[in-house]
Amino acid sequence: METKRTRRGGTWIQRWRVPLGFICAGVFVVLARPRGVTLCVGGAVSLIGLALRAWAAGHIRKNDVLATSGPYAYTRNPLYLGSLLLGVGFTIAAARWELALVFVALFLGIYLPVMRVEASTLTELFGEGYQRYARAVPLYFPRITPYRAPRAETKFDGQLYLRYREYRALLGLLIAWAVLVIKSYLLK
Repeated sequence: METKRTRRGGTWIQRWRVPLGFICAGVFVVLARPRGVTLCVGGAVSLIGLALRAWAAGHIRKNDVLATSGPYAYTRNPLYLGSLLLGVGFTIAAARWELALVFVALFLGIYLPVMRVEASTLTELFGEGYQRYARAVPLYFPRITPYRAPRAETKFDGQLYLRYREYRALLGLLIAWAVLVIKSYLLK
């Protein structure tokens, strides 16, 4: 779970993950050889990731309340899982399978350390409540049944989606797909 605190005082990788993502996307676009079928399949995977990120953004109240509802009832890091799906979709759309190795290496190298630091920060912020949650909910890949927190469930709040500017992921996806579609026509 991304927190303001870890973004301010975290590791260098936390500060550089977004710029590194843009650099990686640029390399992918240059090397991409998209085709209609890869754009469609990759687009479907990316849309799932985008929807997961939007759902997660509407449930997190950074540093105020431990998020355990919505997608946080299944995984402690739904924003990052959504990012993974966006990246997998983009990799599929690029139709260069060697880029999958680059993507996996970069994703693991960036997000695993970030998730560890953030887990430590959440332990400091929420203590035993976070520890109990962490024992029941997987770090990354979702559990099958939702975690039931001891307190009342929080509903999705669209204002949080806007506050955390999650719409930028949608804009980024639209731009990336437009570039890939144009490139697919140029390659014909």
